[in-house]
Amino acid sequence: MATEESRAVELTDASVRFGEVHALQGLSFFVRPGEMFGLVGPDGAGKTTAVRVLLGLVSLETGSARVLGHDSAERSRELRDAVGYLSQGFSLYGDLTVAENLEFYGEIHGVKGLKEARERLLTFTQLGPFRARRADKLSGGMQKKLALACTLIHTPKVLFLDEPTTGVDPVARREFWRLLSELLASGLSVLLTTPYLDEAERCGRVALLREGRALACDSPAALRTGLGERVLEVICAPVRLARERLRASDRVLEVQLFGDRLHVVPRRGEDDLADLLRSLDGVHVSEARWVEPSLEDVFIRRVTDAAGEAARV
Repeated sequence: MATEESRAVELTDASVRFGEVHALQGLSFFVRPGEMFGLVGPDGAGKTTAVRVLLGLVSLETGSARVLGHDSAERSRELRDAVGYLSQGFSLYGDLTVAENLEFYGEIHGVKGLKEARERLLTFTQLGPFRARRADKLSGGMQKKLALACTLIHTPKVLFLDEPTTGVDPVARREFWRLLSELLASGLSVLLTTPYLDEAERCGRVALLREGRALACDSPAALRTGLGERVLEVICAPVRLARERLRASDRVLEVQLFGDRLHVVPRRGEDDLADLLRSLDGVHVSEARWVEPSLEDVFIRRVTDAAGEAARV
């Protein structure tokens, strides 16, 4: 268990309401120094609100938020210079060049040795050859890298990344993750929000969010183990018909569609579903094998359990 002194970021019993909408409902989590922590969930889960609370941009109704030991609500100069924030939207100046954007953000933070910092980040992000190109003429992936470089220009201790790879192509996503890996190796603390569960697997720990609440918080490996179930992966056609047939069986607890295959969670004590699969009229099963649950399986199960508990209240 991390002590308060070893927490780079801490949100405790945080509640935020916008009119009738409860954006956060008693949300708590913390980020250790040098850790990449993921807030994972769909749109409307409260991920961005949590980040904005920690940055002092949104006020809490109840609870507390601290970054590097400072109360986020105070928004002190010391805190502002110690954090970097990469928002979802386009945050660059389109009529400035790559180099000019870096210089502009460096001047805002009063960076000493700005020229050296600029050149270091141009090399780090591999944007050196494009230093004279206007920001609005860059590809989406290059804009993300430039935004990251601008966020790092003042050498922050904590980096907040709000869905940093949304809207970029797979190659750009891979390159962005390469840069993040290098930053983590340098000891930077990172709080990442993402709707992508494959990205969440890269985090040291994650909080699975739904409607402003944390359904679970632990390492991806521990969450998968904690599900306590095996999953039957079934490759078949037509896959949607198979899903409906399996959902109708009282031997099956849950069925989820993953592209061209199904993940089937059997009820307790059901270790052999071979006869059930053979009985799927009009469905051709080409492969069925037991697999370890994915983080997506865990998230779906947690959502299902939460919905069931809410219905019983």
